[in-house]
Amino acid sequence: MNPIPLIRLSLALALAATGQAHAVDAAQRQAWREQAQGYEHGEGVARDTAAAIALYCRAALAGDAVSAYNLGWIYANGRGTPRHDGYASHWFARAALLGDALAEQMHKRLDTPADKPECVQQAERTEQQKAEQERLAADTAALTTRYQALVDTPEERRIMQIVYKLAPQFGIQPGLAFAVIRAESNFNVHAISDKNAQGLMQLIPETAARFRVRKPFDPEQNIRGGLSYLQWLLAYFKGDVPLVLAAYNAGEGTVDRYRGVPPYPETQGYIKRIQQVYALQQHPFDARVTAPSQALPGLAAARP
Repeated sequence: MNPIPLIRLSLALALAATGQAHAVDAAQRQAWREQAQGYEHGEGVARDTAAAIALYCRAALAGDAVSAYNLGWIYANGRGTPRHDGYASHWFARAALLGDALAEQMHKRLDTPADKPECVQQAERTEQQKAEQERLAADTAALTTRYQALVDTPEERRIMQIVYKLAPQFGIQPGLAFAVIRAESNFNVHAISDKNAQGLMQLIPETAARFRVRKPFDPEQNIRGGLSYLQWLLAYFKGDVPLVLAAYNAGEGTVDRYRGVPPYPETQGYIKRIQQVYALQQHPFDARVTAPSQALPGLAAARP
């Protein structure tokens, strides 16, 4: 039975998983191969088989059949490195997949199951990490903009225009500001709570004074004050969104005292409502705004 068809299938998948889909031009592949040949044979540089293997591997993973064949030959003959028929089988099969007829004959002659060399495994891990980072970035972008579908009245759109103008000045994602305004006042510019929290972002008089808000029922002043407070809390709690929300609702001193989200049904419900709209657990923060909470190491462990 000829194992090459199965090898072709597995290596076709491997090629896709190790950057083969990302084009590398022929000149670059040739340059890597020629450098590798120099190290392999000690031509113009000191002989260095490890460096040769690394460069051949880079070229082979980019689709260079000659480099793949040369790696097969190195491992099949133990040239400067211990003989490894499994690695040789892998590289000859890969070279065959890339169109090298002699490599297919060498693979048949070895008649040994292929083992995946470490440089191939590392390339696959790198590609997997890159794919995961891209997936996380896409998920984050989707979560960051989820709120936009909920902005559906002329008043909300008017208020969000103020948010869009001010939020970048404070490094606040508009989705977080939207979710806080929605939970605090439901976009009622004239809202007043039983604790005398006022305006869109429900600033109590002490917080308004702290962030220089003189007219809490002026939408722009109120939003500016609320964003400034969120910016401070994000720095204080190092971007931990649930802790920031708990502090916005109950005060940063309360969060420090309980070393986490306090056991208040109101605060826990408040966090839940906001996170249904803004689900990210971390938000970028500016460490220059304030020193972090001294209780922060314990807070991370205590948070549910």
